[in-house]
Amino acid sequence: MSNEQGAGRPVKPRVGLFVTCLVDLMRPTVGFAAVKLLEDAGCKVVVPAQTCCGQPAYNSGDRTTAADIARQTIAAFEGCDYVVAPSGSCGGMLIRHYPELFAGEPDMAIRAERFAAKTHELVSFLTDVLGVTRVAARFEGTVAYHDSCSGLRELEVKAQPRRLLKSVEGLTLVELDEAETCCGFGGMFAAKYGELSNAIVARKADDVRKSAAGTLIAGDLGCLLNMAGKLQREGSPVRVRHVAEVLAGMADGPAIGEPEIKP
Repeated sequence: MSNEQGAGRPVKPRVGLFVTCLVDLMRPTVGFAAVKLLEDAGCKVVVPAQTCCGQPAYNSGDRTTAADIARQTIAAFEGCDYVVAPSGSCGGMLIRHYPELFAGEPDMAIRAERFAAKTHELVSFLTDVLGVTRVAARFEGTVAYHDSCSGLRELEVKAQPRRLLKSVEGLTLVELDEAETCCGFGGMFAAKYGELSNAIVARKADDVRKSAAGTLIAGDLGCLLNMAGKLQREGSPVRVRHVAEVLAGMADGPAIGEPEIKP
């Protein structure tokens, strides 16, 4: 891609935002925050028509359906320089597992590899690809960051969100004792093994309380919904937000799991 356009003006990278199902249905603010962060970093953001990343089918063993979804997604974002997802879980599916689905189809495998190579989790894209070192945002309070399993283990997202959170004015970052421990969501895992999932998230809630943080932050909405639900059921005052909302300065409204304020 050329770095110049016209009279020396830089070309803005065309970034396709993979919104994710949960963001679309449960927390659109995360999508708007992602767009703001990307545009502030100099990107031209587009949102192609899209569906699920295919992870539920993939995890259930339905590789045929997962591959059909992957074909649609790859085609939808083919005109983008980059693909960015505000989710380590969906990002892991797009980057790590799409190429696996087409191991026996040479032409499609090449397209999947190219797609995976230009796809990134949101915060890692901002820091590792665009070189963003700080954001112009303010958030008053003490926060703790939970490392979601897919983002941490599949995409090596750990230092990047902490680096940017430390640049937010008024924010104090504290570490959970078990920041890297699963929250118990795991997509279909929480639905199939409810009692075990509840036991895992109960341990996570204890860890959050011990941190004395007023706000819990993570980069995966599934994890956040799971942890927010448990904290609220136990009467905890801890509020839960997606990292993109805080970094974009869009964390003034109701936290995740709280009812929206109607005019």
